[in-house]
Amino acid sequence: MRVRAWVGTVVFLVLTPGVVAGLIPAVITGWRIPWTGGWVSPAAIVAAVVMAGGIIVLLDAFIRFARADGTPAPPMPTAHLVVVGPYRHVRNPMYLAVLAIILGQALLFGSWGALLYAGVVLLAVALFVWGYEEPTLELEYGDEYRQYRRNVRGWIPRARPWRTPSPVGQTRRRGTQSTAG
Repeated sequence: MRVRAWVGTVVFLVLTPGVVAGLIPAVITGWRIPWTGGWVSPAAIVAAVVMAGGIIVLLDAFIRFARADGTPAPPMPTAHLVVVGPYRHVRNPMYLAVLAIILGQALLFGSWGALLYAGVVLLAVALFVWGYEEPTLELEYGDEYRQYRRNVRGWIPRARPWRTPSPVGQTRRRGTQSTAG
């Protein structure tokens, strides 16, 4: 299963966040920096820090799924609910990371179109989370997920990481839904 999890995770990373946070913003912005000074302008430096932060959090979350022998994709879920790493601070770190990458590009390329696109992505993700992901996780995990949800906000990260009650920081997976993401 380990090789399958890593391959599936990489494929899902390329196909989903790669398209949403990479390909589509590239088409919108043309990847042209409008600022004088190019990469050394203050806007470019801030944008690079925001994008790098998003990429680091996104890759960290994907690695955690593969290490848990699954992927963030519903067809190949992990055996356990991932509630470690960035998930100790916020329930939706991957979605927030993708938004940071898109917003960083909007700033870097001075693109109102990319900024509007980030708003559309946020709305789509929020509707998916509220309409499907959270209800599904609550049905599958019951009190375990409700406890996690009570202690870890969905969109605003905690300053201090949540300490899970289980010794390994994960709860047993019972269904086929991928972990909170």
